[in-house]
Amino acid sequence: MEPREHLKLLISRYPVLEPVGEDIYQAYCLMEKCYEQGGKLLVGGNGGSCADSEHIVGELMKGFCKRRPVPGEFAGKLLAADPERGAELAAKLQQGLPAIALTGHNALSTAYLNDVDGLLVMAQQLYGYGRKGDVFLGISTSGNSANILYAAAAARAMDIPVIALTGKDGGKLAKVADAAIVVPEQETYRIQELHLPVYHTLCLMLEDHFFAE
Repeated sequence: MEPREHLKLLISRYPVLEPVGEDIYQAYCLMEKCYEQGGKLLVGGNGGSCADSEHIVGELMKGFCKRRPVPGEFAGKLLAADPERGAELAAKLQQGLPAIALTGHNALSTAYLNDVDGLLVMAQQLYGYGRKGDVFLGISTSGNSANILYAAAAARAMDIPVIALTGKDGGKLAKVADAAIVVPEQETYRIQELHLPVYHTLCLMLEDHFFAE
């Protein structure tokens, strides 16, 4: 299915998202370009948005609605590398779209929190993991989460495009983002309820673009 067909389906199911349809498409285009150039997605959020960050990585790093088998050439390399385990690896490994959630890595996060500054933990990870050609997706229901804003500033300094996934009026994050999806809700839980179908649709659009049936 073409990207805009996925978008039409999303809006048919969630008509409230129609005003941000083009913003979703703009975010998709940044992510598509990132992956076309061999980049990766860096994702961060707090609380429920932390869980959403991990959720997104789970959908991108393995098959979502498609199985994504490894290419035949790589399957042959697996068999050559380990005749005993290669066949099983070739049958079970799945192609991924590289993505890292900046919300885990407990040893690093707690060390940086203890030694330096907890609000800059995601910015530190972004600085360490990020490379030009990557994309940073910052999730904040208010758009004003301090640690996400620090990470966005680091991304901009590294020429890494910033996508904001927010609600309310978009906050400060929407103002500095290259693409901002500001879902039309005010309450945190309602914003999060709309974030899920938005990022599921982005993942579907990317999967259909990069992987055959």
